[in-house]
Amino acid sequence: MQSDYMHWAKFKKAVRYALTMSEVPHVRMDRFPLTLADLDLDGASHPRYAPLRERIGKRYGVPVEQVVAADGTSMANFLAMAALIEPGDEVLVESPTYEPMLGAASFLGATIKRFDRKPSDAFRLDPAAIEQAMSPATRLILITNLHNPSGALADEAELRAVGELAARIGARILIDEVYLDAAVPPRQSAVHLGPEFVITNSLTKVYGLSGLRCGWILAEPELAERMWRVNDLFGVNQAHQAERLSCIAFDHLDEVLGDTPAMLAANRRLFNEFAAARDDLDVMPAVHGITAFPRWSGGDTQRLYDHLTTAYDTSIVPGRWFEMRDNFRIGFGLPTADFSEGLSRLGRALDDLR
Repeated sequence: MQSDYMHWAKFKKAVRYALTMSEVPHVRMDRFPLTLADLDLDGASHPRYAPLRERIGKRYGVPVEQVVAADGTSMANFLAMAALIEPGDEVLVESPTYEPMLGAASFLGATIKRFDRKPSDAFRLDPAAIEQAMSPATRLILITNLHNPSGALADEAELRAVGELAARIGARILIDEVYLDAAVPPRQSAVHLGPEFVITNSLTKVYGLSGLRCGWILAEPELAERMWRVNDLFGVNQAHQAERLSCIAFDHLDEVLGDTPAMLAANRRLFNEFAAARDDLDVMPAVHGITAFPRWSGGDTQRLYDHLTTAYDTSIVPGRWFEMRDNFRIGFGLPTADFSEGLSRLGRALDDLR
């Protein structure tokens, strides 16, 4: 088992205008007051490092006993699933979805069933679709919120309805919330909706700190303990200097965010204007987050990707990576001037392929 998407994302052709970007520009940690002494360079590791877990818990309003550290959201998702399911368990996965989540569930031996998030319904999370797909054997429901790739927000009423469905059969709901902190206006984590909900997140996408690999899981204390024990098979402990840097980042999180919300808002406006002016794209207006997922009337967007990279030094994510070949994912994480130029080049490529 492997993630073909992650391999592609890491080693795809480098371009000047990477509309593939699904995170904001990287933040330099040396802008903050820190010294080598702040990093505890004694070579020791610190199991379940409490100061970082306390900061995460404070940020999201949960006690430290509910916080499990992980190396990024992807490892957080894997650890959570490894603690929640066993081979043969039935897992419901949204479609389209983020390929590594589907891959992790498959790697762990799950019996996969799908439910649709329909483009015709703006990729809304539909509890009725989940109810139709679930069975007494369902043990876990996998969701991304904001939805990856579309950026659609699942609201509290929809999530509560899914929680009630899961509680009825003793299932859990794992929600990857790595984009939720880019919702407009800000939303509360679904961890507060009930014990059925298990949440993953990180400092990666919204905060521009992917190099820290600071991820986490929020879960009921008994589940959290199980996840810590599973991690003993994998990472054992997190790299302590990254933990220390993550603590410093949490202490300066408003500065880390800086102008990012304004940049994303400006880029979403530019994208909405661009998409509205084109008759070959079908997409809901971008309101939240860092990504959108337009449908192109020209068909398989691998062709668009190939032309963009070759002729315009620009890239998008072909929809084949999200099980919808006629769509493509575009990210709003570039500085606005670069994003605007990338859109211009995308427009020219679309015109070429009419």
